[in-house]
Amino acid sequence: MSQRYDVVDADAHVLEPIDAWQTYIDPKFRDQAPRMIYTEDGGEIFWFCDEFSLGSRGRTLGGCGSMGAREGEVSNDIKYLEGRKGGFDPHARIPDMDKEGVDAAFLYPTLGLFLDVITDPAQAAANCRAYNRWLAEYCSAYPQRLFGAAALPMQSVEAAIDEMRYCAKEFGFKACFVRPNPYNGRPLHHKDFYPVWQQAQAMGMAIAIHGGGAQPNLGADRFPSREGFAVEHCVVHTFEMMAAAASFLMCGICDRFPNLRVGFMEAGGGWMLGWLDRMDRHFDDKGMNDTGLSCRPSELFRRQCFISFEPTEKGLKVVAEAIGPANILWASDYPHHDGFWGAARMIKKMGLRPDIEAQILSEGAKRFYAMN
Repeated sequence: MSQRYDVVDADAHVLEPIDAWQTYIDPKFRDQAPRMIYTEDGGEIFWFCDEFSLGSRGRTLGGCGSMGAREGEVSNDIKYLEGRKGGFDPHARIPDMDKEGVDAAFLYPTLGLFLDVITDPAQAAANCRAYNRWLAEYCSAYPQRLFGAAALPMQSVEAAIDEMRYCAKEFGFKACFVRPNPYNGRPLHHKDFYPVWQQAQAMGMAIAIHGGGAQPNLGADRFPSREGFAVEHCVVHTFEMMAAAASFLMCGICDRFPNLRVGFMEAGGGWMLGWLDRMDRHFDDKGMNDTGLSCRPSELFRRQCFISFEPTEKGLKVVAEAIGPANILWASDYPHHDGFWGAARMIKKMGLRPDIEAQILSEGAKRFYAMN
């Protein structure tokens, strides 16, 4: 019997084994590959390069995999390897998905969200290849239910294109992800990246923009995490994603590549309606419009973009009616500490029209990830 896809989690996560990079990387890049460092005072530090590490002395990284809402309290004191078992093991994940009523999940990294900090193009490419190899093995246990989004080494345009082709051919991946942040000083709308978007369009590969904290982000200078994690997390994810949306919609990427599919993940979705209104306002004002776009940003969005919502957002109904439910995704963020147990059930309790609810629960994801 073929697998039904009535409920599709468009943004869930894995927890990478701490030796994933040493195990799966090309041996000549192993010495500089990401790795865990344990400190004498019980701390966990995941080293990416001399300029960037996650964690600190005396503290663990376990909170990032400690999904606890409704199934137990989140603990930031556990070790990283004590995180939700399904993050590491696909066989443990499937029972969680069954309990949640989720038919399929598209998977993004945890530690691998920070591979963009590597400035050396060759090392960056090797790091992404190692992660993608491990992810493909994880997904292969349940190929009709677990789908990977490949990490692209945007530090090199040639390497990013090569990785996209490799992951499609070898693993059957239908999506890739990049950070919203600049790569080695180049924003996503930089002309150097046009070949990447051209290749994705030609291959029908979805491009997900997926952020993460703990590194320089828009707003982090004003709201550093040391002064409060909640406000920092609230601000920087959204600011970076708003900038990424401007790159694709106002700076011409979507206009230039009209068949490219782009998804904006991990920053909620309620802000997008107002952001589209503001971009349209600047397009419509002939005294300000120097964009060179062929149509309004909101039209570009409806044609080829998607926005991922969290199931707590009260504005979902309004946005769905305004921009169309076919452009909407939802995320559980499993197994992260800010993830949602019962996400699909929460959406079903919003009182949406049945046709809109069905599109949000699965049709948007199937369209974005080309599952049909």
